[in-house]
Amino acid sequence: MKRKQRLNRAGTGIFTFISIFYVLPIVVVFFNSFKKKSYINLEPFQLPDGNTFTGLDNYTTAIDQYGFLKAVGWTVFITVGSVLAILICTSMCAWFITRVRNRFTKGIYLLCVFSMVVPFQMVMFTLSLVTDRLGLGTPWGLIVIYLGFGAGLAVFMFCGFVKSIPIEIEEAAMIDGCSPIRTFFSVVLPIMKPTYISVGILETMWIWNDFLLPYLTLDIKKYKTISIVIQYMKGSYGRVDMGAIMAALIMAVIPVVVFYLSCQKYIIKGVAAGAVKG
Repeated sequence: MKRKQRLNRAGTGIFTFISIFYVLPIVVVFFNSFKKKSYINLEPFQLPDGNTFTGLDNYTTAIDQYGFLKAVGWTVFITVGSVLAILICTSMCAWFITRVRNRFTKGIYLLCVFSMVVPFQMVMFTLSLVTDRLGLGTPWGLIVIYLGFGAGLAVFMFCGFVKSIPIEIEEAAMIDGCSPIRTFFSVVLPIMKPTYISVGILETMWIWNDFLLPYLTLDIKKYKTISIVIQYMKGSYGRVDMGAIMAALIMAVIPVVVFYLSCQKYIIKGVAAGAVKG
């Protein structure tokens, strides 16, 4: 018993020590967002004082000079639209694949799984070319692109969970007169809530922080996401507005951290249910 307690204390100490290294960069960025940019490079680990404290000037610079709020609006639109499209389309696809077992559905499942292991560099240049020719260089077109790239993992997790749902529940709903669509939305979807939340969190964190896909596909003169705006805070001749970048990073991190912390209890449950059951 004492040995187990010692192991638990040692494990707690180790993970606490590791957690500090994960949290420390965020803390440093937070304090530097309130310092004058000339002091950020010289004294990055020093707390703001009377000489270095700049108040909210870095935040107002990021908002007014670089159009950060407009970028937030486009990022929210792209993230929400993409996640909703991924959740609805892939969950219905996974339900169809699991319940209708034939060569066609098996082929779809294998293609979805295969897409998870294809390196993005293989399709990066052709994606940019196809996007230009099809006119998908808009936030609406980017939602379609995210649906394609996010479908593999989502279908894999949803298929694993649907296998654990007793088919008798769906048969009872159909006997009561439910159509397949109503059976899915009224019976299957509520049962899939843990996987919905976990997939939603994973996709949200990916899309919100993504830089490469928006940079390759969007018309940057009209549409900029948060990651692109932060990149453009680096000016010509190596000039970097470190104060505005620090403030923008904090404003970009806070929403996804709050979202993650409010839904974290569903992650392990949903991932385990989608990847192990069935």
